Amino acid sequence: MTLQPRHPGAPRFDRFTQFTVGFDLDLTLIDSVPGIRAAYEALAAATGTEIDVDLVCSRVGPPLEQELAHWFPAERVDEAADRYRALYPSVAVEASPAMPGAREALAAVRELGGRSVVVTAKYERNARLHLTHLGLAPDAVVGDLWAEAKATALRAHGAAVYVGDHVGDVRGARTAGALSVAVATGPCAAEELRAAGADVVLAGLTAFPEWLRGYRDGAGPLPDGTEESAARA
Repeated sequence: MTLQPRHPGAPRFDRFTQFTVGFDLDLTLIDSVPGIRAAYEALAAATGTEIDVDLVCSRVGPPLEQELAHWFPAERVDEAADRYRALYPSVAVEASPAMPGAREALAAVRELGGRSVVVTAKYERNARLHLTHLGLAPDAVVGDLWAEAKATALRAHGAAVYVGDHVGDVRGARTAGALSVAVATGPCAAEELRAAGADVVLAGLTAFPEWLRGYRDGAGPLPDGTEESAARA
């Protein structure tokens, strides 16, 4: 394990302070790739559109409409998005398991007296369906926000830390003035997350409870767990 310094403006909290930790959803708390694959396959069949589903699944993170623009003409993107979201609950929710360490990460926040908020680019209704199905119970859920726009919800909930797998999550955290904790479980490699400005990069959420306890107790520099093997989705 190596150490990297904390950036000067990093927020702090201790055992006497109530704090909030934000989490991304896709490839942070849940492995949504099987569900997204099923939903895109259903959309392709329903619309007669050829979609490279493997390519789609390799770049999960950005908003739905951004991905659909690669496969549908501009005038059909909104219609395709509505169709996708309608198909999604019946094919995607049960197919998507929790990421390793997701339950333990949320439990660690709660056990230390904190609150958790999920801030995701996913359609909020479908995000809630995933969390309910998996028995994951954050204190709040905010959907339909991507990258820098996530800062709106993070600020509103007073999040001191934001955990995500994508460089867009790093940008959202830094825009909000929150500590960016990146997990290398999505489409962005650890080096890419670090280059984007992540304050700490962990191999996955299994390392998060120990990191959180150390950070809350002021254990000095942030641990960089990238030398552990990441669970790639």
